[in-house]
Amino acid sequence: MNGQAMDLDGWSGMPKEHLGVIQSPSMVWNGAPGVVGSPVVNKVARIDVPIDKYPNYNFVGRLLGPRGNSLKRVEATTQCRVYIRGRGSVKDSVKEDKLRDKPGYEHLNDPLHVLVEAEFPADIVDARLNQAVAILEDLLKPVDESMDYYKKQQLRELAILNGTLREESPSSHLSPSVSPFNSTGMKRAKTGR
Repeated sequence: MNGQAMDLDGWSGMPKEHLGVIQSPSMVWNGAPGVVGSPVVNKVARIDVPIDKYPNYNFVGRLLGPRGNSLKRVEATTQCRVYIRGRGSVKDSVKEDKLRDKPGYEHLNDPLHVLVEAEFPADIVDARLNQAVAILEDLLKPVDESMDYYKKQQLRELAILNGTLREESPSSHLSPSVSPFNSTGMKRAKTGR
């Protein structure tokens, strides 16, 4: 890090096979090599989506966010994998019906749920999994649209991605009823009338 050569002899970064079981090198939260001998554990938590209580609420959209970025952010923050599964997890309901009984899509027979998978050394796996579950449970609490700051942030992010973001007008001295077309800088397009 400080210009000197790093000693990487004891750590290759690649999974190692030990007694017939493939183990990833243990990593602590910052990505540095962890304590040797700390076994890597894979744990999965299931969170049921309250679609029966709130049938008109867009839980999948809230979890995914614009272009899947919100879910990617949760995964990057917690370093856990998140899967949306069950009825309603496929955007196209006709496609979902066709896939329902095919191998690998058995989850489509279950109610909508989220699976969180954590693969870490045994001493930190529970903390990471609990962190991800807490974030996702918070996102699965329906919020009135007028009070939903998270959704407003998602819509702002989508507008930025689409290039359609309109910042607040710098001339805040104008009342909301005054049209920006009445100012000397902007004119209405001619419509032929």
